[in-house]
Amino acid sequence: MRKKIVAGNWKMNNDLAHTESLISDLKKQKNTSVAEVMIAPTFTNLWMAFESLRQSDIEVIAQNMHFAESGAYTGEISAKMLKSIGVTTVILGHSERRAYFNETNELLAKKVDAALDNDMSVIYCFGEELSDRKSGKEEDVVKSQISEALFHLPKEAFKSIVLAYEPVWAIGTGETASPEQAQDMHAFIRKTLAEKYGEDVADSVSILYGGSVKPDNAKEIFSKPDVDGGLIGGASLKADDFFAIVNAF
Repeated sequence: MRKKIVAGNWKMNNDLAHTESLISDLKKQKNTSVAEVMIAPTFTNLWMAFESLRQSDIEVIAQNMHFAESGAYTGEISAKMLKSIGVTTVILGHSERRAYFNETNELLAKKVDAALDNDMSVIYCFGEELSDRKSGKEEDVVKSQISEALFHLPKEAFKSIVLAYEPVWAIGTGETASPEQAQDMHAFIRKTLAEKYGEDVADSVSILYGGSVKPDNAKEIFSKPDVDGGLIGGASLKADDFFAIVNAF
């Protein structure tokens, strides 16, 4: 059975005091669902978050990492650095990293390799822009983002990979993605995996949805057969909202 996962990406939000306060609120929440819960604070607060949640069921994960183990990469963080503070899962390929920091599929392939080489798990993000959707190229774009970054891997590697589909056109644009559109793309993603690695891999990989999931739409989205959870942005910054989404399973 595929894992159900709800991961909160806090992005560049919350200083130390706000992080401590939010984690305190999260500890008071009750997980009544089957979902695994993850949060991704900013780098400066990862250690504090890990220590605070060490005895809880909430996993602390990273928002990004570099592909090199060390070197002259000012401002970057390596896999070994993350593992040294207990962080063993990393988000890679988020649409904001692609858009604002020019991360390509080729670069992300190197980051994925570095994470796997260090026995880390990866939440690999991808998704089409509004122009891609309007021109009917959404499946081509998604397939290339997956294949160019991941399809050099052996099938065993997918035991450590979670996929996260985020339709960029449905985030902050005024456009809305329906649960049916989410399901259609998730089914296509699973089909794409099956064509490369077989049905066993395709059926075992969790695919999360990252298109503005909120407490009022989470239950319907998560009810779709190929949607295994969510990568949550803004709604993860409020403990009540985040666990309302978690408990939608």
